[in-house]
Amino acid sequence: MKKDKISIGSDDLYPVAVFLKEELLRRGYDVLLHGSLITGKVEPWPDVAKDVAKDVLSGEAKTGIVICYTGTGVSIAANKIKGIRAALCYDAETARGARLWNDANVLALSGRLTSNQVAKEIIDAWLSTDKIDESERANIEKLKLMETL
Repeated sequence: MKKDKISIGSDDLYPVAVFLKEELLRRGYDVLLHGSLITGKVEPWPDVAKDVAKDVLSGEAKTGIVICYTGTGVSIAANKIKGIRAALCYDAETARGARLWNDANVLALSGRLTSNQVAKEIIDAWLSTDKIDESERANIEKLKLMETL
């Protein structure tokens, strides 16, 4: 059975970005690539975040992963796009919580700080948590209303 599509983009060829691309392919995901994962050179982090976010919003990808040096820039950029809830995660429990309680649809990672082992733990948690805690539904709706301010 074919797995969901995942969009992944990075502003540079960080070891963790290359590792995640290969790990997702190994797991059988259809992976949409952006930024340096295509060009092999440094790309603007706002463009990377925008391209991944567009894949998620259009339904082309079920979820997205964005990576820059700290993870902060791509997180901010992705969150500028209505309908995107990007979460900067440094460990598996944060990633699980972002999916479960915040209905996050884009994972942001630091290319500098995230080791391959930690990245694997994070995506395990991210990809295995696909339903939100219904007690948080009202808070998610409040977030959606804030997008109109």
